[in-house]
Amino acid sequence: MSDTTQTVVVPMDALLEGSPAFVLPEAGKIVEGTVALISKKHIIVDLGGVLTGLISGKEMKDSMNTTEELHIGDHISACVLEAENDDGLVVLSLRRASQDKTWDKFVKAYETNQSLKVRPKEANKGGLLLEVDGIKGFIPVSQLAPLHYPRVNGADSAKILARLQELISQEFTVKIISIDKENGKLILSERAAFERERFDTLATLKPGSIVTGTVSGIVKFGIFVAFDGLEGLVHISEIAWGHVSDAHDFAKLGQKVEVKIIGIEGDKISLSIKQLTPDPWAEIEKKYKVGTVIKTKISRLAQFGAFVQLEDDITGLIHNSEIPGNPDDAAKALEVGQKVEARVIEINKDEKRVGLSLLPEGEAPAEKKEKKPKKDEAEEVTEEESA
Repeated sequence: MSDTTQTVVVPMDALLEGSPAFVLPEAGKIVEGTVALISKKHIIVDLGGVLTGLISGKEMKDSMNTTEELHIGDHISACVLEAENDDGLVVLSLRRASQDKTWDKFVKAYETNQSLKVRPKEANKGGLLLEVDGIKGFIPVSQLAPLHYPRVNGADSAKILARLQELISQEFTVKIISIDKENGKLILSERAAFERERFDTLATLKPGSIVTGTVSGIVKFGIFVAFDGLEGLVHISEIAWGHVSDAHDFAKLGQKVEVKIIGIEGDKISLSIKQLTPDPWAEIEKKYKVGTVIKTKISRLAQFGAFVQLEDDITGLIHNSEIPGNPDDAAKALEVGQKVEARVIEINKDEKRVGLSLLPEGEAPAEKKEKKPKKDEAEEVTEEESA
């Protein structure tokens, strides 16, 4: 008797019975997979041997630069953008997955008042802009710390923008002061990040303290100096003992300077540079006695008289009435750089004023007096003074 082999046909329904239900992933969900292929344009991901995922274009880029260090066989997390495209692939995004993690980080930082490190990518006249995983952040000018605040004469918008553009790509420590997840926007503050430091430092300061800071702004009326999250002003009258016509001649942005605190009113701090050096006027009466004849040069002409440089920080005035011929304008009788002889007729240390009388050219002094050696060069003074 011959063997008979019978073929048993099992229905597909029976084969599937008891197997896990085949469910496509939902858009917005995070899935795990293994990298199966990597190219410049896309990444193929094996999703448990059941589905295949595709990551392409801008969705390959995230803030952690995951793609740059990715290898075949690596396990990754990605966000589902589309459950199934026309090719039967699950469309995935590394960028979106990273964005969700980034949002969680931002929300936690906002709720716990923690600081973050960011790097602006753009600037407009209103502030600095940045983007992390598609989340946009903005640091308004008003929220910049003193060191970065763009102080310019006349609030010139073009100069403000130029200063802000210099800050692009620099690292900033900030706090989130407003968060809008629905629209993917953050408002950030550098000032808030340094508020505690400002408060602690301000509590320890007192007039007479000497600190080292960085020049954060130079304007017509003085020099701003930032230190320990604070900022103070060196008024133009406190820059040097002599007359200062342009603060730019004494400092540069970003320059380290030592300053003395001379006043604190709330968070307004007054500083001085000149008070760190001896006052040249303290010994003025010993150096220049009334009646002394000196040789010097005309350093500047004004309608009411001529100025001569006695020392680096001390100028003297020859009023029109003390110029032979009594001109109504000193420029009619003298010129800058002209060598002259003049007699000291007044010294007022309190008002920091030295008055002189011009001797006629070729006329010998009426009385021999000890003469002071002339300066090699007299600095030109450009600021107007009253007689």
